[in-house]
Amino acid sequence: MRTQVGIVGAGPAGLLLAHLLHLRGIDSVVLEIRSREYVEKRLRAGVLEQGTVDTLNDAGVGERMRREGLPHHGIELRYGGQGHRIAFENLVPDRAITVYGQQEVVKDLIAARLAAGGEILFDLSDVAVHGIDSDTPAITFVRDGETVRLDCDVIAGCDGFHGVTRPSIPEGALTAYERDYPFAWLGVLARVPPSAEELIYARSDRGFALHSMRSPEISRFYLQVPPDEDLAEWSDERIWSELKARLETVPGFELTTGPILEKGITPMRSFVVEPMQYGRLYLAGDAAHIVPPTGAKGLNLAVADVRLLTEALDAWFATGSTELLDGYSEECLKRVWRAQHFSWWMTTLLHTFDSDDAYGRRLQRSYLDYVTSSEAAATTLAENYVGLPYDK
Repeated sequence: MRTQVGIVGAGPAGLLLAHLLHLRGIDSVVLEIRSREYVEKRLRAGVLEQGTVDTLNDAGVGERMRREGLPHHGIELRYGGQGHRIAFENLVPDRAITVYGQQEVVKDLIAARLAAGGEILFDLSDVAVHGIDSDTPAITFVRDGETVRLDCDVIAGCDGFHGVTRPSIPEGALTAYERDYPFAWLGVLARVPPSAEELIYARSDRGFALHSMRSPEISRFYLQVPPDEDLAEWSDERIWSELKARLETVPGFELTTGPILEKGITPMRSFVVEPMQYGRLYLAGDAAHIVPPTGAKGLNLAVADVRLLTEALDAWFATGSTELLDGYSEECLKRVWRAQHFSWWMTTLLHTFDSDDAYGRRLQRSYLDYVTSSEAAATTLAENYVGLPYDK
Protein backbone atom coordinates (compact mmCIF):
# COMPACT_ATOMS: atom_id res chain seq x y z
CA MET A 1 0.00 0.00 0.00
CA ARG A 2 1.07 3.58 -0.61
CA THR A 3 -0.23 6.96 0.59
CA GLN A 4 1.09 10.41 1.31
CA VAL A 5 0.25 10.55 5.04
CA GLY A 6 -0.09 7.46 7.20
CA ILE A 7 -2.23 8.26 10.24
CA VAL A 8 -2.12 6.00 13.29
CA GLY A 9 -5.27 6.34 15.38
CA ALA A 10 -8.94 6.89 14.51
CA GLY A 11 -9.77 9.28 17.31
CA PRO A 12 -10.72 12.92 16.72
CA ALA A 13 -7.13 13.96 15.93
CA GLY A 14 -6.49 11.31 13.29
CA LEU A 15 -9.92 11.50 11.69
CA LEU A 16 -9.99 15.29 11.52
CA LEU A 17 -6.47 15.38 10.14
CA ALA A 18 -7.46 12.93 7.39
CA HIS A 19 -10.49 15.03 6.51
CA LEU A 20 -8.62 18.36 6.49
CA LEU A 21 -5.90 16.82 4.30
CA HIS A 22 -8.57 15.49 1.94
CA LEU A 23 -9.93 19.02 1.54
CA ARG A 24 -6.41 20.07 0.44
CA GLY A 25 -6.13 17.18 -2.02
CA ILE A 26 -3.68 15.19 0.13
CA ASP A 27 -4.15 11.42 0.41
CA SER A 28 -4.05 9.58 3.72
CA VAL A 29 -4.90 6.23 5.31
CA VAL A 30 -6.10 5.98 8.91
CA LEU A 31 -5.13 2.88 10.90
CA GLU A 32 -6.93 1.83 14.10
CA ILE A 33 -6.48 -1.20 16.35
CA ARG A 34 -10.03 -0.95 17.74
CA SER A 35 -13.30 -1.68 15.98
CA ARG A 36 -15.43 1.04 14.44
CA GLU A 37 -18.14 0.28 16.99
CA TYR A 38 -15.66 0.77 19.84
CA VAL A 39 -14.33 4.14 18.71
CA GLU A 40 -17.82 5.44 17.97
CA LYS A 41 -19.01 4.57 21.48
CA ARG A 42 -15.89 5.55 23.43
CA LEU A 43 -16.99 8.23 25.91
CA ARG A 44 -14.65 11.15 26.28
CA ALA A 45 -14.86 14.93 26.46
CA GLY A 46 -17.99 16.78 25.47
CA VAL A 47 -17.12 20.48 25.64
CA LEU A 48 -16.07 22.07 22.34
CA GLU A 49 -14.31 25.41 22.26
CA GLN A 50 -15.45 28.11 19.85
CA GLY A 51 -12.43 27.43 17.63
CA THR A 52 -13.22 23.71 17.49
CA VAL A 53 -16.82 24.42 16.53
CA ASP A 54 -15.66 26.83 13.82
CA THR A 55 -13.16 24.27 12.51
CA LEU A 56 -15.75 21.53 12.21
CA ASN A 57 -18.22 23.87 10.53
CA ASP A 58 -15.61 25.19 8.10
CA ALA A 59 -14.64 21.61 7.25
CA GLY A 60 -18.24 20.73 6.36
CA VAL A 61 -18.76 18.21 9.19
CA GLY A 62 -20.76 20.36 11.61
CA GLU A 63 -24.33 19.88 10.39
CA ARG A 64 -25.37 17.41 13.11
CA MET A 65 -23.41 19.32 15.74
CA ARG A 66 -25.34 22.49 14.89
CA ARG A 67 -28.60 20.55 15.13
CA GLU A 68 -27.96 18.50 18.27
CA GLY A 69 -25.17 20.34 20.12
CA LEU A 70 -25.98 22.52 23.12
CA PRO A 71 -24.40 26.01 22.95
CA HIS A 72 -23.58 27.43 26.37
CA HIS A 73 -22.77 31.05 27.18
CA GLY A 74 -21.59 30.57 30.73
CA ILE A 75 -20.69 28.20 33.54
CA GLU A 76 -21.42 28.26 37.26
CA LEU A 77 -18.84 28.07 40.03
CA ARG A 78 -20.62 26.79 43.15
CA TYR A 79 -19.02 26.98 46.59
CA GLY A 80 -19.75 28.25 50.08
CA GLY A 81 -23.50 27.77 49.62
CA GLN A 82 -23.71 30.10 46.62
CA GLY A 83 -23.59 29.86 42.84
CA HIS A 84 -21.60 32.34 40.76
CA ARG A 85 -22.14 32.53 37.00
CA ILE A 86 -19.22 33.29 34.68
CA ALA A 87 -21.07 35.04 31.83
CA PHE A 88 -19.26 34.43 28.55
CA GLU A 89 -21.65 36.69 26.63
CA ASN A 90 -20.46 39.68 28.69
CA LEU A 91 -16.82 38.76 29.21
CA VAL A 92 -15.94 37.30 25.78
CA PRO A 93 -18.68 38.44 23.39
CA ASP A 94 -19.40 36.26 20.34
CA ARG A 95 -17.53 33.29 21.83
CA ALA A 96 -19.10 30.31 23.60
CA ILE A 97 -18.78 26.56 24.11
CA THR A 98 -20.88 23.78 22.62
CA VAL A 99 -21.69 20.60 24.52
CA TYR A 100 -21.43 17.77 21.98
CA GLY A 101 -19.89 14.41 22.87
CA GLN A 102 -16.53 13.41 21.45
CA GLN A 103 -18.04 10.14 20.26
CA GLU A 104 -20.49 12.18 18.17
CA VAL A 105 -17.63 14.12 16.60
CA VAL A 106 -15.97 10.79 15.79
CA LYS A 107 -19.16 9.45 14.18
CA ASP A 108 -19.47 12.56 12.03
CA LEU A 109 -15.84 12.40 10.90
CA ILE A 110 -15.98 8.69 10.08
CA ALA A 111 -19.14 9.21 8.04
CA ALA A 112 -17.53 12.11 6.16
CA ARG A 113 -14.34 10.19 5.39
CA LEU A 114 -16.18 7.10 4.16
CA ALA A 115 -18.58 9.20 2.07
CA ALA A 116 -15.56 10.79 0.39
CA GLY A 117 -13.98 7.41 -0.31
CA GLY A 118 -11.36 7.75 2.42
CA GLU A 119 -9.62 4.71 3.87
CA ILE A 120 -10.05 3.91 7.56
CA LEU A 121 -8.83 0.46 8.52
CA PHE A 122 -10.21 -0.88 11.80
CA ASP A 123 -9.48 -4.01 13.88
CA LEU A 124 -5.75 -4.04 13.21
CA SER A 125 -3.00 -5.58 15.31
CA ASP A 126 0.79 -5.39 15.60
CA VAL A 127 0.92 -1.80 14.31
CA ALA A 128 4.52 -0.54 14.07
CA VAL A 129 6.26 2.42 12.46
CA HIS A 130 9.56 2.18 10.58
CA GLY A 131 12.11 4.49 9.04
CA ILE A 132 10.88 7.63 10.74
CA ASP A 133 14.38 9.13 10.54
CA SER A 134 14.53 8.50 6.79
CA ASP A 135 12.80 9.82 3.67
CA THR A 136 10.87 6.58 3.31
CA PRO A 137 8.86 5.95 6.49
CA ALA A 138 6.40 3.08 6.62
CA ILE A 139 3.82 1.49 8.88
CA THR A 140 3.27 -2.25 9.16
CA PHE A 141 0.23 -3.91 10.64
CA VAL A 142 -1.68 -7.18 10.62
CA ARG A 143 -5.12 -7.24 9.03
CA ASP A 144 -7.19 -10.42 8.76
CA GLY A 145 -4.12 -12.46 9.62
CA GLU A 146 -1.96 -10.89 6.90
CA THR A 147 0.96 -8.52 7.46
CA VAL A 148 0.58 -5.35 5.40
CA ARG A 149 3.09 -2.55 4.75
CA LEU A 150 1.94 1.03 4.18
CA ASP A 151 4.60 3.21 2.60
CA CYS A 152 4.12 6.94 3.07
CA ASP A 153 5.88 10.29 3.00
CA VAL A 154 4.93 11.26 6.54
CA ILE A 155 3.49 9.52 9.61
CA ALA A 156 1.07 11.25 11.99
CA GLY A 157 0.95 9.74 15.48
CA CYS A 158 -2.63 10.32 16.65
CA ASP A 159 -2.92 7.12 18.69
CA GLY A 160 -3.24 8.51 22.19
CA PHE A 161 -1.19 8.32 25.35
CA HIS A 162 -0.83 4.52 25.23
CA GLY A 163 -0.20 4.31 21.47
CA VAL A 164 2.80 2.92 19.61
CA THR A 165 4.05 6.02 17.81
CA ARG A 166 5.57 8.03 20.65
CA PRO A 167 7.52 5.03 22.05
CA SER A 168 8.92 4.50 18.54
CA ILE A 169 10.97 7.68 18.86
CA PRO A 170 14.53 6.86 20.01
CA GLU A 171 15.21 7.12 23.71
CA GLY A 172 16.63 10.48 24.66
CA ALA A 173 15.08 12.37 21.75
CA LEU A 174 12.08 13.53 23.80
CA THR A 175 11.77 15.29 27.13
CA ALA A 176 8.69 14.41 29.17
CA TYR A 177 7.05 16.76 31.68
CA GLU A 178 4.40 15.21 33.87
CA ARG A 179 2.43 15.50 37.07
CA ASP A 180 0.03 13.06 38.71
CA TYR A 181 -2.75 14.41 40.92
CA PRO A 182 -3.71 12.84 44.27
CA PHE A 183 -7.28 12.12 43.16
CA ALA A 184 -9.34 10.77 40.26
CA TRP A 185 -12.75 11.42 38.74
CA LEU A 186 -15.65 9.02 39.03
CA GLY A 187 -17.61 9.73 35.86
CA VAL A 188 -21.31 8.89 35.49
CA LEU A 189 -23.62 8.96 32.48
CA ALA A 190 -27.29 8.97 33.47
CA ARG A 191 -30.59 8.92 31.60
CA VAL A 192 -31.94 12.00 33.34
CA PRO A 193 -32.60 15.51 32.04
CA PRO A 194 -30.01 18.07 33.21
CA SER A 195 -30.85 19.77 36.46
CA ALA A 196 -29.36 23.06 35.25
CA GLU A 197 -29.05 24.81 31.91
CA GLU A 198 -25.25 25.21 32.16
CA LEU A 199 -22.31 23.30 33.61
CA ILE A 200 -21.84 23.51 37.37
CA TYR A 201 -18.34 23.27 38.87
CA ALA A 202 -18.90 22.67 42.58
CA ARG A 203 -16.26 22.85 45.29
CA SER A 204 -17.10 21.54 48.76
CA ASP A 205 -15.27 20.11 51.74
CA ARG A 206 -16.45 16.68 50.56
CA GLY A 207 -14.59 17.14 47.27
CA PHE A 208 -15.22 18.45 43.77
CA ALA A 209 -18.30 17.63 41.68
CA LEU A 210 -19.26 18.57 38.12
CA HIS A 211 -22.75 18.65 36.65
CA SER A 212 -22.66 18.44 32.85
CA MET A 213 -24.88 17.10 30.10
CA ARG A 214 -24.83 15.38 26.72
CA SER A 215 -28.38 16.07 25.52
CA PRO A 216 -31.75 17.24 26.88
CA GLU A 217 -32.29 13.65 28.09
CA ILE A 218 -28.77 12.56 29.14
CA SER A 219 -26.66 14.06 31.94
CA ARG A 220 -23.00 13.63 32.79
CA PHE A 221 -21.58 13.89 36.32
CA TYR A 222 -18.16 13.67 37.91
CA LEU A 223 -17.08 13.17 41.51
CA GLN A 224 -13.62 13.65 42.96
CA VAL A 225 -12.48 10.35 44.50
CA PRO A 226 -9.16 8.90 45.74
CA PRO A 227 -6.86 7.75 42.89
CA ASP A 228 -7.05 4.09 43.98
CA GLU A 229 -10.83 4.06 44.46
CA ASP A 230 -12.62 0.77 43.77
CA LEU A 231 -15.52 1.34 41.37
CA ALA A 232 -17.30 -1.67 42.81
CA GLU A 233 -17.73 0.28 46.06
CA TRP A 234 -19.91 2.85 44.30
CA SER A 235 -23.49 1.69 44.01
CA ASP A 236 -25.96 3.86 42.12
CA GLU A 237 -27.51 4.87 45.42
CA ARG A 238 -24.15 5.97 46.84
CA ILE A 239 -23.33 7.95 43.68
CA TRP A 240 -26.60 9.89 43.77
CA SER A 241 -26.28 10.49 47.50
CA GLU A 242 -22.79 11.94 47.10
CA LEU A 243 -23.74 14.04 44.08
CA LYS A 244 -26.64 15.50 46.05
CA ALA A 245 -24.37 16.28 48.99
CA ARG A 246 -21.90 18.15 46.79
CA LEU A 247 -24.32 19.84 44.38
CA GLU A 248 -27.45 20.61 46.44
CA THR A 249 -25.65 23.33 48.36
CA VAL A 250 -27.59 26.38 47.12
CA PRO A 251 -31.20 27.22 48.01
CA GLY A 252 -33.79 25.86 45.60
CA PHE A 253 -31.52 23.51 43.65
CA GLU A 254 -32.65 19.89 43.44
CA LEU A 255 -30.74 17.22 41.54
CA THR A 256 -32.78 15.01 39.23
CA THR A 257 -31.88 11.34 39.65
CA GLY A 258 -32.57 8.29 37.51
CA PRO A 259 -31.02 5.30 35.74
CA ILE A 260 -27.22 5.30 35.52
CA LEU A 261 -26.06 4.06 32.13
CA GLU A 262 -22.28 4.00 32.57
CA LYS A 263 -19.69 4.75 35.20
CA GLY A 264 -15.91 4.66 35.34
CA ILE A 265 -12.89 6.12 37.10
CA THR A 266 -10.41 8.38 35.30
CA PRO A 267 -6.98 9.25 36.77
CA MET A 268 -5.91 12.88 36.73
CA ARG A 269 -2.63 13.57 34.95
CA SER A 270 -0.71 16.36 33.25
CA PHE A 271 1.78 15.27 30.58
CA VAL A 272 3.72 16.92 27.75
CA VAL A 273 6.54 15.68 25.53
CA GLU A 274 8.88 17.99 23.67
CA PRO A 275 9.39 18.12 20.79
CA MET A 276 6.19 16.79 19.21
CA GLN A 277 8.07 15.57 16.15
CA TYR A 278 11.01 13.41 15.17
CA GLY A 279 12.13 12.94 11.59
CA ARG A 280 9.06 12.16 9.49
CA LEU A 281 6.87 11.38 12.54
CA TYR A 282 4.59 14.10 13.91
CA LEU A 283 2.61 13.61 17.14
CA ALA A 284 -0.82 15.15 17.72
CA GLY A 285 -3.39 15.07 20.50
CA ASP A 286 -3.03 12.73 23.47
CA ALA A 287 0.03 11.08 21.92
CA ALA A 288 1.91 14.26 22.83
CA HIS A 289 0.05 15.79 25.75
CA ILE A 290 -2.54 15.03 28.43
CA VAL A 291 -4.43 17.54 30.60
CA PRO A 292 -6.68 16.95 33.60
CA PRO A 293 -10.26 17.21 32.32
CA THR A 294 -11.21 20.10 34.60
CA GLY A 295 -10.48 22.68 31.91
CA ALA A 296 -12.10 20.68 29.05
CA LYS A 297 -9.04 21.03 26.82
CA GLY A 298 -8.04 17.54 25.61
CA LEU A 299 -10.12 17.26 22.43
CA ASN A 300 -9.71 20.95 21.69
CA LEU A 301 -5.91 20.75 21.83
CA ALA A 302 -6.03 17.83 19.39
CA VAL A 303 -8.01 19.96 16.94
CA ALA A 304 -5.50 22.80 17.28
CA ASP A 305 -2.61 20.40 16.62
CA VAL A 306 -4.05 18.96 13.43
CA ARG A 307 -4.98 22.39 12.11
CA LEU A 308 -1.31 23.35 12.30
CA LEU A 309 -0.14 20.00 10.93
CA THR A 310 -2.50 20.31 7.98
CA GLU A 311 -1.13 23.75 7.09
CA ALA A 312 2.45 22.51 7.40
CA LEU A 313 1.88 19.40 5.28
CA ASP A 314 -0.03 21.36 2.67
CA ALA A 315 2.88 23.80 2.30
CA TRP A 316 5.39 20.97 2.10
CA PHE A 317 3.54 18.93 -0.51
CA ALA A 318 2.73 22.05 -2.56
CA THR A 319 6.09 23.84 -2.49
CA GLY A 320 8.66 21.59 -0.85
CA SER A 321 9.12 24.15 1.94
CA THR A 322 9.83 22.59 5.35
CA GLU A 323 9.52 25.85 7.28
CA LEU A 324 6.10 25.12 8.80
CA LEU A 325 6.90 21.45 9.40
CA ASP A 326 10.14 22.37 11.15
CA GLY A 327 8.23 24.75 13.41
CA TYR A 328 5.23 22.48 14.01
CA SER A 329 6.18 21.41 17.54
CA GLU A 330 7.20 24.86 18.72
CA GLU A 331 3.99 26.41 17.44
CA CYS A 332 1.76 23.68 18.95
CA LEU A 333 3.45 23.88 22.32
CA LYS A 334 2.55 27.54 22.78
CA ARG A 335 -1.13 26.59 23.04
CA VAL A 336 -0.40 23.29 24.78
CA TRP A 337 1.39 24.96 27.69
CA ARG A 338 -1.28 27.68 27.98
CA ALA A 339 -3.89 24.90 28.22
CA GLN A 340 -1.71 22.98 30.69
CA HIS A 341 -1.57 25.99 32.98
CA PHE A 342 -5.29 26.68 32.71
CA SER A 343 -6.19 23.03 33.38
CA TRP A 344 -3.84 22.90 36.38
CA TRP A 345 -5.27 26.19 37.65
CA MET A 346 -8.89 25.04 37.37
CA THR A 347 -7.98 21.76 39.06
CA THR A 348 -6.24 23.37 42.02
CA LEU A 349 -8.96 26.02 42.30
CA LEU A 350 -11.82 23.54 42.71
CA HIS A 351 -10.53 20.28 44.22
CA THR A 352 -9.76 19.43 47.80
CA PHE A 353 -6.23 18.31 48.61
CA ASP A 354 -5.48 16.11 51.61
CA SER A 355 -2.17 17.96 51.92
CA ASP A 356 -3.89 21.32 52.43
CA ASP A 357 -3.98 22.75 55.93
CA ALA A 358 -6.45 25.39 57.11
CA TYR A 359 -4.26 28.11 55.62
CA GLY A 360 -4.29 26.43 52.20
CA ARG A 361 -8.07 26.05 52.26
CA ARG A 362 -8.53 29.73 53.09
CA LEU A 363 -6.22 30.71 50.22
CA GLN A 364 -8.32 28.61 47.85
CA ARG A 365 -11.51 30.26 49.09
CA SER A 366 -9.93 33.70 48.67
CA TYR A 367 -9.02 32.99 45.07
CA LEU A 368 -12.52 31.69 44.31
CA ASP A 369 -13.94 34.90 45.77
CA TYR A 370 -11.57 36.92 43.58
CA VAL A 371 -12.49 35.07 40.40
CA THR A 372 -16.21 35.52 41.03
CA SER A 373 -16.02 39.19 42.03
CA SER A 374 -13.37 40.60 39.71
CA GLU A 375 -14.27 41.16 36.05
CA ALA A 376 -10.60 40.89 35.11
CA ALA A 377 -10.19 37.52 36.84
CA ALA A 378 -13.49 36.21 35.48
CA THR A 379 -12.47 37.29 31.97
CA THR A 380 -9.24 35.32 32.26
CA LEU A 381 -11.25 32.22 33.12
CA ALA A 382 -13.80 32.85 30.38
CA GLU A 383 -11.36 33.50 27.53
CA ASN A 384 -9.36 30.39 28.36
CA TYR A 385 -12.45 28.24 28.83
CA VAL A 386 -14.04 29.13 25.49
CA GLY A 387 -10.61 28.81 23.85
CA LEU A 388 -8.10 31.40 22.73
CA PRO A 389 -8.53 32.44 19.09
CA TYR A 390 -6.23 30.82 16.56
CA ASP A 391 -3.39 32.99 15.36
CA LYS A 392 -3.78 34.20 11.81
